Amino acid sequence: MNSAIRTVEAGDIVVYPLIQHIGAPAKAVVAVGDRVLKGQMIAKESAFVSSPIFSSVSGTVKALEKRPSANGIKIDCIVISNDHLDEAVEGFGVERSLGELSYSEIAKRVAKSGCVGLGGAGFPTSVKLTPKNIPEIDTLIINGAECEPYLTSDYRIMLERGDEIVKGIEAGLRLLPNAKAVIGIEDNKPEAIKIMSEKVAGKDRISVVPLKTKYPQGGERQLIYAVTGRKINSKMLPADKGCIVVNIASCFAIYEAIYKGMPLVHRVMTVTGEGVNSPCNLDVPIGISHAEVLEAAGGAKDGVVKFISGGPMMGTAISHLDTPVVKTSSSILAFIKDDVAAVQETACIRCGRCAGVCPQLLVPQMLARSVKNYDFERFETLGGPECMECGSCTYVCPAKIPLTQYFKFGKAKLRKIAAEKKAKEGA
Repeated sequence: MNSAIRTVEAGDIVVYPLIQHIGAPAKAVVAVGDRVLKGQMIAKESAFVSSPIFSSVSGTVKALEKRPSANGIKIDCIVISNDHLDEAVEGFGVERSLGELSYSEIAKRVAKSGCVGLGGAGFPTSVKLTPKNIPEIDTLIINGAECEPYLTSDYRIMLERGDEIVKGIEAGLRLLPNAKAVIGIEDNKPEAIKIMSEKVAGKDRISVVPLKTKYPQGGERQLIYAVTGRKINSKMLPADKGCIVVNIASCFAIYEAIYKGMPLVHRVMTVTGEGVNSPCNLDVPIGISHAEVLEAAGGAKDGVVKFISGGPMMGTAISHLDTPVVKTSSSILAFIKDDVAAVQETACIRCGRCAGVCPQLLVPQMLARSVKNYDFERFETLGGPECMECGSCTYVCPAKIPLTQYFKFGKAKLRKIAAEKKAKEGA
């Protein structure tokens, strides 16, 4: 999409789920009836891997209650009645300099901003940027691949906010003294490659690397291999191989945290698909409903049968448009035709197409059989945990077997088995 990012204002009611990131849920620090300001912390982190949540509006806490999330599961939420006065906490949006900020001061500002991975995973950024082996980190990879079809929000951010992104990267490099930053961008985005290359010209520690356009190039493991040639598996962290990966939008959020005193209270979303009247990229306050975002894009056309949050390959069908936008909400896709529901699963014909497209070199048909047989030990032996849930196998399967869904189930069962074993050993 060639149109510039447009800003959307919040409506009368804003909802903040306490689970918006990988790790432990945030813990509410406000009560019903409290008046809050824009940029005020309303929920604090509850563990090392957790992240605080901030109000994107000023107003009054209306309720602390369970509400459905995009996948339909009810989770604890803070509900705020927007007074539309837009009163912010002191220092919110005030320009400041990176100057001589110490390591601890930069790390603290990133941690207290609530910044997480905005590419979809939602891992707390401060935890990523402060690994135990900081001296061994030599490569900070900035993920500008955005390889999912339809999504263009990161692309627009690179076109319009390049200077701010570079400042965010430089702040991250202050935490990683032995690292150089590499911005990886797929070669189907020549304008973004051109602009970002101009922005980093003359900067010894930042470079741009064009990447082959292929799915899932933006996956963390694939991106690390494409940029460095290093391989990691499910039992490793990128830091174990001297790498850290940060999404391009997260770099902009780091910039706002360091240079403008702004916690993460908004994000850019793509709204598109054949069912959208005016496809666009919108900068939206966190906490507003998907319905409000869709309305800002001109609403949906008649005949829409499915809405998806995220990309068409790895996204989740939205159970109801009244669900709130969270930190990891990258898009709304609207489809007139549901290619998934329109077909019926048939028997596997052992064609091998699934194995041919698996980026992890797995054999999906064998993994699926082990899950169907509830043989999770074999599922693990066959490499099930290495599945990155990209959906490629499901997409090419002529029998229309929901392979990815089987693997999600199998991995969840393995996590449950491991947790039960740990609890038993602890007892």
